Amino acid sequence: MKKFAETPFLPTEVEIEAISDNEAKISAYPFEDGFAITLAHPLRRLLLSSSVGYAPIAVKIEGASHEFDSLRGMLEDIAIFVINLKNIKFKINGDKEQVVVEYSFNGPREIKGEDLVNSDVEIVSKDVHLATINSDCNLTFSVIIQKGIGYMPSEDIRDIVGPDYIPIDAFFTPVKKVVYDIEKMLVEDNPNFEKAVFTIQTNGQISPITAFKEAVSVMYAQMSVFNKVFDLSEVTVSESGEEPVELKELVIKIDDLNLSARSFNSLDRAGLKFLGELVLMSEVEVKNIKNLGKKSYDEIAEKLESLGYPVENTLPENVASALRRKLEQLKA
Repeated sequence: MKKFAETPFLPTEVEIEAISDNEAKISAYPFEDGFAITLAHPLRRLLLSSSVGYAPIAVKIEGASHEFDSLRGMLEDIAIFVINLKNIKFKINGDKEQVVVEYSFNGPREIKGEDLVNSDVEIVSKDVHLATINSDCNLTFSVIIQKGIGYMPSEDIRDIVGPDYIPIDAFFTPVKKVVYDIEKMLVEDNPNFEKAVFTIQTNGQISPITAFKEAVSVMYAQMSVFNKVFDLSEVTVSESGEEPVELKELVIKIDDLNLSARSFNSLDRAGLKFLGELVLMSEVEVKNIKNLGKKSYDEIAEKLESLGYPVENTLPENVASALRRKLEQLKA
């Protein structure tokens, strides 16, 4: 006997298949008929438009004043050099949003992407050709590498960089390709359920798994605007048939956990106020809290385990995203 549905069926399964370092397949299921494409299409758009990458935005070349110039001893004109530089994929080391890297090369030699590696940046596309110089050439240049999303034309960059720099069209998007397929699947006796299968390929600046997680987070953040009118932060989330997890369990204040004074003071000095902040941290991050000794760490780990949140475990991404938004509201 069929039952009347009161809410849409919630998908419970996610599968991740790493095809290579830069390509992965992510599947989610089962969705009710029509729900898979409702989710898949905006996620694809967010993957292509909102994934964070890095790009050279300007270059200053000693002996060249503009992009239509040429340099004695270099085979390529400056315009070709700029195009080649644009094709090299940089990645900034650390948390900086912008770095200026300087280089100097003496000929004769060929210069490739791998020659631009230094302490500030990694090079993803190491085999990309940049320039060929002869024995008469000393090629000295500096490049501004910027972190960003989407695309910015050189015309908009010209006023941002100094007059000595040649602006470069900035293609930040690290996602090269996103394809989704909607597959029919059988759930009990109903053949109309669906599976959403994403195939994601990146340029190596970030992994496809990281790109997908960022796209999901952006989707959650965009929808949080409705919290101004509708309080959606207390929505419960079911994960693979487990009991619903309520965010209010994770926003207990740390001073209500009955920790010792030493442990509480270490957390308080680190600016941690709520249980959820600890739960979101990895085991290494908890151990690295300033002035947190081994005894205090053991006490905190034991407390988290007793509450059902062992430090070595991580929350499901949907719960973690909702928790981050709730903590931001509480600490605002």
